[in-house]
Amino acid sequence: MPVISKTNWNRRAFIAGSAAVLGTPALAVEPAGSSSIEMEQEISESVRHNSSSFRALDWQPYFSDLKNGAILVDISSRVLHYWAEDGVTYKLFPSSVPMSEDLTRRGRTKVVRKVVGPSWSPTPAMRKRNPEWPAYVPPGPDNPLGTHALYLGWKYYRIHGTHDTRKIGRRSSNGCIGLYNEHIQNLFPRAVVGTQVLLI
Repeated sequence: MPVISKTNWNRRAFIAGSAAVLGTPALAVEPAGSSSIEMEQEISESVRHNSSSFRALDWQPYFSDLKNGAILVDISSRVLHYWAEDGVTYKLFPSSVPMSEDLTRRGRTKVVRKVVGPSWSPTPAMRKRNPEWPAYVPPGPDNPLGTHALYLGWKYYRIHGTHDTRKIGRRSSNGCIGLYNEHIQNLFPRAVVGTQVLLI
């Protein structure tokens, strides 16, 4: 029988305690078809410390029905919740959110367009803040919209992927909601044009 030092025991107790606080909800709503272990490995440190990010929610307090499905983005928890129209399918994804309050928009909108391999052009306000940025970035690994984008009813606002995985779980965007590329690829076929979107 191996000898368990006090240090090893404390580490095991910490890991077990962390799993009880964080792991159980993550297992209950295993996002994006990934295992909970894969999910834990890919979530940034800032999300990992935010236990509320892993709390499954009911859709009823936020939407009157699930027609076309529903997306709830919680800016403070940096998480995107998705409910399918069937009322059974539920997905939970860590996200990046706007880096400041003046870039943050809250309220109701919907998905108005879906694009695989989106191109990107910075808004006039972005170009003013960052004149060195290019006027246009074609689809590909350098595109800040990642592999897929859901365009919202608000001009310039999207839910999209990102090749820069360090941004997920942080206040790091210029207004959009970012997901890991594999997560936006999971959400993309589920969300239809007309899917309800609420940012809180």
